Amino acid sequence: MTPDPPAPPWFAVWTRSRAEKSVHQQLERKGFEAFLPTVTRWSRWKDRKKQVDWPLFPGYCFARFDPRQALEVRTCVGVATIVSFDGQLAPVPDVEVEGVRRLVTSGLRYDPCPFIKEGSRVEVVDGPLKGMIGLLVKKGAHARLVLSVDLISQAVSATVDAADVRAY
Repeated sequence: MTPDPPAPPWFAVWTRSRAEKSVHQQLERKGFEAFLPTVTRWSRWKDRKKQVDWPLFPGYCFARFDPRQALEVRTCVGVATIVSFDGQLAPVPDVEVEGVRRLVTSGLRYDPCPFIKEGSRVEVVDGPLKGMIGLLVKKGAHARLVLSVDLISQAVSATVDAADVRAY
């Protein structure tokens, strides 16, 4: 008995604005394993409020396919491109896709957060420090923001919600 061949790698498919769900459906219809992580949010219209599933990573969905099938993926209406570097398709590690898949099916509460590395300059976009620019020292559920006065070589740090900062 021969073992099953390894599954093809995952790739990040970059979509046109608001085309994630359509691309996801087309990929599945073509027989590809596709994954579109979503987050439920309240949307408000003039006459009502409703919970709507929004893409967790706007502009992206994931698909598992053999790189030789890339043209078939690219021909889906709404696909901008497949993420690549130096002309080579860039596979997404299985463990990263599986981690996101497990989270969204776990029942735990989750929210998208900006991808900011420690040591980056950030701007606070919400809360009492809105508009302030500082250095991100620690990232997690809460971030430590360092505001400095360079002229006198002094600084102060404060805890801010990680969702309230963006790269500057």
